[in-house]
Amino acid sequence: MTAILGQIAQIFLVVALAPLITGWVRLVKSRLNGRIGASPFQPYRDFYRLLQKEAVVAHSASWVFRAAPYVTFAAVWLAACIIPTFTTNMVLAPAADLIALVALLGVARFWTALAGMDVGTSFGGLGASREMMIASLAEPAMLMVSFSLSLITGTTSPAQIIAFVLGGGVGIEVSLGLALAALIMVAIAENGRIPIDNPATHLELTMVHEAMVLEYSGRHLALMEGAGMVRLTLFMALISGIFAPWGMAQPGAGALGVALGLGAFLAKCFILATALGFFETVIAKMRVFRYADFLGGALLLGLLATIFIYVSEAV
Repeated sequence: MTAILGQIAQIFLVVALAPLITGWVRLVKSRLNGRIGASPFQPYRDFYRLLQKEAVVAHSASWVFRAAPYVTFAAVWLAACIIPTFTTNMVLAPAADLIALVALLGVARFWTALAGMDVGTSFGGLGASREMMIASLAEPAMLMVSFSLSLITGTTSPAQIIAFVLGGGVGIEVSLGLALAALIMVAIAENGRIPIDNPATHLELTMVHEAMVLEYSGRHLALMEGAGMVRLTLFMALISGIFAPWGMAQPGAGALGVALGLGAFLAKCFILATALGFFETVIAKMRVFRYADFLGGALLLGLLATIFIYVSEAV
């Protein structure tokens, strides 16, 4: 029963918390730029406003364009539900897998790119081609990070990896640092954050994700924006859970342990959100032809982490 309750709580937590984290990042960037900035709760108001508006669909759009927001949001939401946030005692924990996580994110990316090309606009095709170029390097880097963690812990299950780290099975290792750096770089690319993409711009020459959803409106745009917010929360939960799992409740922890785990998760999320806002303030956006250098570095770091682990175990 506790596993069922924990899973239900996580299902609603990732959706309820995602807009607040996005709003907090925007607030941090505004304050660092010398502006007052909007309330961190503004994304909730924007989400509600979009749900009240009518969805305008182009005449040339097919069923793919209409179905893509629902499939994308469902895939990202399911991916966020299998990553432990405040407790590992969940129903989906035994079925969770880092490889499945990459696959679910790939499904969401595929449908988003397909929707961008479906209408036939130049912006949609431009954004879809750039997104696929980014994915061709980000997904292998993510898989290399998964392989590195599996070599250390003997599993690709996030819950078992967290239990292994909390049990003291992992010390300070160079390979873990390389894997963490690679995962952070992949997270920046997957979420379309600076220096890869700027979520606040609509400049034609620099758009990636915004170009693919430019034709959406109303509830369809709300689902696409919500999927992006949940994806950001997902990666924060993944990074904090695997590389800093301290405070997370284990099976049999009780109500107090779950409450402490929830508080620790919220604290780690807002720390990462603050760091993201600071990072995006002090760095400039890359040119498109430099994306391969950035993500190639992430892939190289993941590969080096795997090689270091393999060599250390062989010795």
